[in-house]
Amino acid sequence: MAFKTLFFLLFFATSYSQYIFKDTIERDEISLHPYTTIADVGQQKLAIDFVKNNFNTLHSVALKTENDDLGFTQNNFWTQTQLENQTNKQLIYYLETARPMTDVVELYELNNHNIVLKKQVSGDNIPYSERSFDNRKTIFKIEIAPKSKLKLFLHLKSDGEVVKIPLKLYSADSFIKQSSKEQLIFGLFYGILIVAAIIYFFFYFALNEKIFLYYSLYVVFVGLLQFALDGFFFQFLAPDAGWFSNHAVLLIAIIAVFLTGKYSEEYLRIKEYNKKIYSVIKGAYFLLFLLLLIAIFMPRALLFSYVLVNVFSLLFLILIVYTIVYFYWKKIPVDTYFSVGILFLIVGFGIFILYNFGLIPLTFFTQNSSKLGTGLEVIFLSLSMANLIRNLKNEKNELNRLALARSEEMNDLKSYFLSNISHELRTPLNAIMNLTDAISNKTENKKIKKKCVVIKDSSHSLLSSVNDILDFSKIEKGELRLEEVVFNPVTILKSLKNNVEKNAKSKGLEFQFSKSDAIPESIIGDPSRFAQVVNNVLNNAVKFTFKGIVKFDVDCVIKPNDRVSLILKVSDTGIGISKDKMDSIFDSFSQHNIDNKRKFGGLGLGLYVVKTLVDMQKGTVLMDSKLDIGTTCTITIDFDSVPQQENLIVVAEPNVYDLEGKSILVVEDNPMNQMVIKMITKKWLNTTLTYANNGQEGLDALKANQFDIVLMDLQMPVMDGYEATIAIRKGEAGEQNRTIPIIAVTADVMESTKSTVLEIGMNHYLSKPIQNEILYEVVKKWVVKA
Repeated sequence: MAFKTLFFLLFFATSYSQYIFKDTIERDEISLHPYTTIADVGQQKLAIDFVKNNFNTLHSVALKTENDDLGFTQNNFWTQTQLENQTNKQLIYYLETARPMTDVVELYELNNHNIVLKKQVSGDNIPYSERSFDNRKTIFKIEIAPKSKLKLFLHLKSDGEVVKIPLKLYSADSFIKQSSKEQLIFGLFYGILIVAAIIYFFFYFALNEKIFLYYSLYVVFVGLLQFALDGFFFQFLAPDAGWFSNHAVLLIAIIAVFLTGKYSEEYLRIKEYNKKIYSVIKGAYFLLFLLLLIAIFMPRALLFSYVLVNVFSLLFLILIVYTIVYFYWKKIPVDTYFSVGILFLIVGFGIFILYNFGLIPLTFFTQNSSKLGTGLEVIFLSLSMANLIRNLKNEKNELNRLALARSEEMNDLKSYFLSNISHELRTPLNAIMNLTDAISNKTENKKIKKKCVVIKDSSHSLLSSVNDILDFSKIEKGELRLEEVVFNPVTILKSLKNNVEKNAKSKGLEFQFSKSDAIPESIIGDPSRFAQVVNNVLNNAVKFTFKGIVKFDVDCVIKPNDRVSLILKVSDTGIGISKDKMDSIFDSFSQHNIDNKRKFGGLGLGLYVVKTLVDMQKGTVLMDSKLDIGTTCTITIDFDSVPQQENLIVVAEPNVYDLEGKSILVVEDNPMNQMVIKMITKKWLNTTLTYANNGQEGLDALKANQFDIVLMDLQMPVMDGYEATIAIRKGEAGEQNRTIPIIAVTADVMESTKSTVLEIGMNHYLSKPIQNEILYEVVKKWVVKA
């Protein structure tokens, strides 16, 4: 009997207990869970009239805690709570219940006679404007008249999300304080996320690294997920409810989970360090994509989808943690800030899960633990990203250093290659051109002489191409230098005119040449570069003209302060240049179409070199051309003129080559070049030549014999010309030879080579092919000087 009485009392207390306001003291917070029973009615859509009359038959149970978790469900739930106001004062409280993302929340207020006094609605499945109370959370305003009772029936329905049913009354002051605290916390939280997202989005555009984009998007979608969970998404972004509002949490959560994995994968470089983990992550990406399709196209599977997205969140978190532990075990560097950030995410996520399952009490901290964990995670991950930026900067600086070193190495290799190709091409050309001259001078056979002319012209053409390549390299490296010597422009112009005239006539072209009588005999400049400019322009005119005429006019304008302006005008009746190609005609490797390159040959460097040389002399180049009519090129260059009383150094061909008993040591390894020098010096009187095949033999010869001058090649086996010269200047060939004149005779025409030979103590520099008169004059000059 006693047992039955106790059971009756417990059942009665549970079913009909109520919260009683006995005094007028206002309480800030009141939890109604001890006074509330709940019934799970499944998919039944019950009306309030049925529920209020039959609630005790719905198998209701008492709420266990103030944070009961009803799980992932699509069921309908009804709760009953009773309040009694024994005071003489009307009481006003604010009831917080259900999570903001719950679809439908209906509150019915009944009086003592079970009559419905008022119905209030909330939930994200109805337009925000239809809510009974304007707040992001599920809030209802409760008014209890003096000396009265109020019965509350609460109906909850969700589409598969976790349903929780806190029941808390807040006084007006407490509600305002709570809202103010939330505004501060939320402002800081969302402010941090916005700043981090914007900053790293800018970093993505600045550095073009995908990881910054993934991180920025990760922060954005984590923020949007919290925005949806807090009810702000529904309040501000989708207030009209509907499909997108109902699916927002799920869709955003799927994307956020994907970005969590993608960002971590990129940051930890999982693909590089562990292929197995990377394969698992790729499989998880595929499953996430399937889940996204299910969420969009299979509304009946929403319950299943909500469960799975939480499973995937946990899976990716486990994979990230496992990867970090694995990296530490394998001693693969992991940024400390990244590890700490993930730790905060785990702590926040763990507390949030415990809160979801009702294992910890409902407090402001437990409700917002995920925000705290996410906020701290974002802060520390941002610090890790800052470290990444520093590491990327260091890597970039190191790559730049290596690239610079590689570039310098390539430049050195390029210089060596060009120097070597110059040597290899000029060496046989030296022999070909000098042998051709010798054969032509000895024979009387016109056919042989004609063939010699062809060979010589072809050799000059090849030599011109080699010179263009070398000059191009010098221009690119900024090593092209101009000499300042006195020369006779008329002599050069006439020589060039004679050569071009022969070529023009061989093509059946008329060639006209005219010059001003005002051109001075002596000007100061670089004669070889002056000749190169004129020669390139004239050769181009002949090359691109099939019939008609090529004109070469030279005018001169006298200027104050002994300055003269030479105006070189070359016109032809050739193929011309189209207007759209005129802007690029002076570019390197440029002929105005590919067909012309095939048809006319050439490297397309001639006009590029011309323009560069003219610009270096502060001159101008003007091109005027019409397609199929012809082209006119006008070059204007200013020079300093030399007064007539000054003696002009002119290389004149002597009648007799006589060195008056001088002895020459020729250090040259190439038999062809030795033969060329023998041919050139064959007519020299009172001259003794001795040959050495490399620098070491040259040193030995200097020690054993007396010489007046040394002709030194540079590229030789055993000991090259540089090493031999340095050894001679150090006295290794005898003190008497320390100051012996040494002339570099080389096929290497690089500017760096010219500078180097003078720096190591050589007295002069001559390039191959060697001309008889120039070699004699240079040797005689230094022998007499010595």
